[in-house]
Amino acid sequence: MRDSGFVDLRSDTVTQPTAAMRRAMAEAEVGDDGYGEDPTVNRLEERVASLLGKSDALFVPSGTMANQIALCLLSRPGTNVVVGWRAHLVNHEMGAAARNALIQFVTVDDADGRLALDDIQWAIEAGQHHHVEVSAIGVENTHMVSGGTPVSLELLRSIASLRLPVHMDGARLFNASVASGIAPAIYAATATTVMVSLSKGLAAPVGSLLVMPAGLADLARVERKRLGGAMRQAGILAAAGLVALDTMVERLAEDHERAARLRAVVQERWPGSIGDPGGGGTNIVCFEHSDPSLLLHHLQQNGVLAGTVAPGIVRLVTHCDVDGPGIERAIAALRSSAN
Repeated sequence: MRDSGFVDLRSDTVTQPTAAMRRAMAEAEVGDDGYGEDPTVNRLEERVASLLGKSDALFVPSGTMANQIALCLLSRPGTNVVVGWRAHLVNHEMGAAARNALIQFVTVDDADGRLALDDIQWAIEAGQHHHVEVSAIGVENTHMVSGGTPVSLELLRSIASLRLPVHMDGARLFNASVASGIAPAIYAATATTVMVSLSKGLAAPVGSLLVMPAGLADLARVERKRLGGAMRQAGILAAAGLVALDTMVERLAEDHERAARLRAVVQERWPGSIGDPGGGGTNIVCFEHSDPSLLLHHLQQNGVLAGTVAPGIVRLVTHCDVDGPGIERAIAALRSSAN
């Protein structure tokens, strides 16, 4: 629960850095990362690259920047990138791909977190029939709008078998790994590039990493600089990320358990408002509601903050700063809603 007294379920980006992170930041050994001389950034990049089974990693300020860099690396201007129509790449990055990578999206059904493989194959084949060529594919794991659903390894391997570059928006990949028992490197093996976020469930204050195979790191650094993301003594931030990897991954299971309690209450209070969660939800509950503004006002009046991610879609997100009593307050507020 936040010091403000509210139970903040708007996002896992609202997490506060832990005391251990703050100490590590204060004591971090730093250098100029623009010259590759920040030892703490280098340690973080090496660790995440190893953890995900890739050759290199690049520390960037945000997941959106990592996604944009990946699109610039894997796609070509004037081509299509196939991605789910409810993906973060499409809906929550302010149209950045059209401006930065000069591509357009072909969107396929992903309503339950499962991309329609037949639709992806159709879009690729259509390039031989006067349609725009597909140069890359984007996947999101976990799939946020369906409730933080881990994407099945079988589907990811099938997409990889199409032999096009694949970028995985793995902002919550560690949630997927904890929920499924599948190691991050096994998931990452199905994609060319992968983004992972440190500032969501892992509670670091800033930062994501883009991991990639050999031969792309220098190009990725150029794209990062073009986007204004070349940081200097960034070891202060990277230090918190190292602590996050040490201390915050396994505890994600607690967030999943608390979200499951919220999910059950929502299903009880508004039957049919949550679709099939596919591979099972993690720390996110998304559900349909006839009047989200009214519901959000009611929740706030009862000490709970929530948000929306689309018209008529309410989202609740659990994280390390929401404890047991906070979940009880949220449950009571949901049950007492009159609408």
